[in-house]
Amino acid sequence: MTNQSSEKHTPMMQQYLGIKADHPDKLLFYRMGDFYELFMEDAEKAARLLDLTLTSRGNSNGQRIPMAGVPVHAAEGYLGRLVKSGQSIAVCEQVSDPAASKGLVKREVVRIVTPGTITDENLLDQKRDNHICAIYIQGESIGLASIELGSGDFLLQTFTNEDELLAEIERLQPAEIITQEYSSYH
Repeated sequence: MTNQSSEKHTPMMQQYLGIKADHPDKLLFYRMGDFYELFMEDAEKAARLLDLTLTSRGNSNGQRIPMAGVPVHAAEGYLGRLVKSGQSIAVCEQVSDPAASKGLVKREVVRIVTPGTITDENLLDQKRDNHICAIYIQGESIGLASIELGSGDFLLQTFTNEDELLAEIERLQPAEIITQEYSSYH
């Protein structure tokens, strides 16, 4: 990401970079009026995945800022396309009234959308379950928890070898897998 030193960024970009720093692994849909805007690397990635026009907005820290956006009223369709491509998104809304705000409008992430956590029927593939799995390894034991949020089906299993785990993952075909950090179980 571009140098995040706040001294040369506009207040809006300082706010954006601060929120983005809390969600570095997600595309940040940053609400600006009637659009969700994406900046910098997020804009470049979204433009490529969604076939959006990549533009730029002014300068920040001496560089042009890549920018791409989607209308708020059409955002769900774009979120669905991003999730289907394996992306996770942090949706950042204006949480103070722009008309009543003096200076910068307050914004917060109000929703995280990941491939395994979607429940909106419009975003789901109706031909398959949408499992999210969690794997935990301790010593020789491997634990697997799986939930399908649409139906509420929940499954807990333990395995003693990696092949059994991989076979179960292949069977479930999860949309998302959560694991502990690698270094914590070695």
